Amino acid sequence: MSAPPPGRPLWLRLAPLLFVLLWSSGFAFAKLGLEDADPLTFLTLRYAAVLVILLPVALVMRPAWPKRGDWKHIAAVGFLIQVVYFSFSYVAVTVGLSASANALIAALQPILVALASPLMLGERVSTKRWLGLIFGLGGAALVILARAAVETTSFLGVFYSVLALLGLTAASLYERRFGVEANPISANIIQYLVGFGLMLPLAAALEPMRVEVTVDFAIALAYLVLANSLVSVTLLLAMLRRGEAARVSSLFFLTPPTAALVAALLLGEALPPLAWVGMALAAGGVALATRGR
Repeated sequence: MSAPPPGRPLWLRLAPLLFVLLWSSGFAFAKLGLEDADPLTFLTLRYAAVLVILLPVALVMRPAWPKRGDWKHIAAVGFLIQVVYFSFSYVAVTVGLSASANALIAALQPILVALASPLMLGERVSTKRWLGLIFGLGGAALVILARAAVETTSFLGVFYSVLALLGLTAASLYERRFGVEANPISANIIQYLVGFGLMLPLAAALEPMRVEVTVDFAIALAYLVLANSLVSVTLLLAMLRRGEAARVSSLFFLTPPTAALVAALLLGEALPPLAWVGMALAAGGVALATRGR
């Protein structure tokens, strides 16, 4: 008899929970940091800090570098996430969109991925998964609507956030179609070099590059560098390589409820009782959408 197939490693089983927590918290920390810096300048500093950490690590560990033909795919995903998604997302917050509303718009990404997956990736999206996606979106919407009475929506911010959503959706589809196995250190260095190389001239051309170094700014930058840039993005790409795009992307439905909870704890934003109902509905939708066949 052949040996039974090995189970998934522990880190992969914990990856969805860790990703949702770290990624969702980034919305609140970004809002905190953007109070003291221009958005593109903030991203430039963030990417520079990531490279300052990763380059010495690469010199010591000497990770394998991808083949010449694979560089373009890694760089393309880096452009879509680090340049398109994060820049428009940060600009949206700067022009008045709340962190919670920004998170809700990002939660539309699974719907777009599910719609595009059959055509672009050949993946079948089951009825059960569609129901899970709908329930998840409904729960995410409840969280935002519960706070609508105390929030003012910026239509320009919504526009920028939708552009960010399109970038994130394209990144997920591209990664599933062309993603290559690569050492996370070398892959991250390539992607953040792309992000830094494009963000620095954009910030210099479009912004006064305002930065006020405060305790809140330092805490926000440190969290976004370590938790978002180094850990959660790596987890996202690893999960995308090991699961269907629609199934993995449904995790984003937990982002708005978790972001609202973190904002309540970190920023003191009110969390009405109806928001807890939305959290439960979103969690149920994610559970339904991500169950195995």
